[in-house]
Amino acid sequence: MATGNGAASSNSNNNNNNSHPSDLDTQVNVEDLPISFKVKYIGSEAARGLWGIKYTRRPVDLMVGVAKNLPPNKVLPNCELKVSTSGVQVEIISPKASINNWSYPIDTISYGVQDLVYTRVFAMIVVKDESSPHPFEVHAFVCDSRAMARKLTFALSAAFQDYSRVVKEATGDEQDTNASATPSDTITPTRHKFAIDLRTPEEIQAGELEQETEA
Repeated sequence: MATGNGAASSNSNNNNNNSHPSDLDTQVNVEDLPISFKVKYIGSEAARGLWGIKYTRRPVDLMVGVAKNLPPNKVLPNCELKVSTSGVQVEIISPKASINNWSYPIDTISYGVQDLVYTRVFAMIVVKDESSPHPFEVHAFVCDSRAMARKLTFALSAAFQDYSRVVKEATGDEQDTNASATPSDTITPTRHKFAIDLRTPEEIQAGELEQETEA
């Protein structure tokens, strides 16, 4: 899992070195952004934490369960999802709705992952106002293929890498002055912490099972 904060950028070199052959077609670099994907928006559910598939798994299960039981006259909205260095923008193509487009600024996204059960689903955790009783939300999208969901995950990773670079440059002087200060996990208007899980669903599953065995 690649992580980043104001003091260090995402570990992209290690991720590239450990990439699977099947990842060659799904790799996305900062230079490739913005990049758009045709997806269906499943919806959103409250999350209990900032990072980790343990906080996206149950919400995804709930949302997919609802989607599978939609009445015949209702369908998931077809959307164009664009990942850029500024964040994620979503526009509903059909059916038209009262709100046809919205965005998630990059500094409000704390986590992104390809689901390990529904491998065509991409999920991300978005941080709302900290005064909200439920400040974390999982937003989920279903892609046409597993490969597309993986490419979408890599695209968000590239956006995170650029955001990390910008934050590092903007706060470099401050960090030099406060080198011994302990980073804060407090939610702020401009967060310096985020995570992207670039493991395959199989690797995530193996990791979860290993943790259960150790416990």
